[in-house]
Amino acid sequence: MSGHAARIPRYELHCHLDGSVRPGTVADLARHQGIALDRPVEELVVAPAHCGSLTTFLTHIDLPLQVLQTPDALTRTARELVEDWETDGVVHGEVRFAPQLHVRHGMTRDEAVRAVADGLAQGRAATGVSTALLLCCLRHQSPDESLAVAETALRHRDVVAGLDLAGDETLYGAGPHRSAFDLAHRAGLPCTVHAGEAAGPESMWEAIDVLGARRIGHGVRCTSDTALLDRLRTDTIALEMCPTSNVQTGAVPSLSGHPATALLADGLPVTISTDTRTTSATTLQREFASLRQATGWTGRHEALAQENAAQASFSTRSE
Repeated sequence: MSGHAARIPRYELHCHLDGSVRPGTVADLARHQGIALDRPVEELVVAPAHCGSLTTFLTHIDLPLQVLQTPDALTRTARELVEDWETDGVVHGEVRFAPQLHVRHGMTRDEAVRAVADGLAQGRAATGVSTALLLCCLRHQSPDESLAVAETALRHRDVVAGLDLAGDETLYGAGPHRSAFDLAHRAGLPCTVHAGEAAGPESMWEAIDVLGARRIGHGVRCTSDTALLDRLRTDTIALEMCPTSNVQTGAVPSLSGHPATALLADGLPVTISTDTRTTSATTLQREFASLRQATGWTGRHEALAQENAAQASFSTRSE
């Protein structure tokens, strides 16, 4: 089965740029920017297998964010991500980032978006991998900031394919960010929302009913709510599951306890992604291999997950 699975074209729908910068690139950018590292770069950017919380997990993205404050750095890392996708057998990759986190040294949100889009274009030209770019609003930021991110996305509809909401669901609700997502919907920009990772099914209902999410980032905590499962199945709302990351953050206790296999068998539109290729030290190939080992995943499961991902992918406007 593994040989068959290896030949299946792969689609990655949930991948954060700041968590997917090659460790060597982080070290190189830090050196050129005069940033001294007090430990080996891998210790700084790769999270432990069990962090215990999303908050701890996210501390390993601090250094990549620190070095991604110039257009050149963003362009380079976006290009390298597309190269990494090709190596991983990915034929279509969707990357997301929060442009408002890259303005520390004077770069604007618009310049950050263009820099990432330029890197994706360079990667596509070199590899033939198709790409899509999503912008992230953040739960802990103000509704005005989220609205500004949505407006930025619409100014760059030629390269931006979707809007996302990320952040800690247990501390911050999605409702305050509704105006940003209403704006996206009016413009026909599809939306995904992180939910059901740190919080329970109620966060997923909010993502669907308040923000109009067409996809859910993670969604591993949906299994206890049969009405929610029916809604996800009926409306074909894809679940962007990231097994290694879900274990690292404590969203699920172990890979053997990950709900992806059972949900897929129950007709849910499950997809598999890496979340953060560097922070989680993973690839799609490793994700599927881990699922095979821990939960009895087969080539048939992978083929179905990839079919789900292909159907759920957002517009490839950046092609």
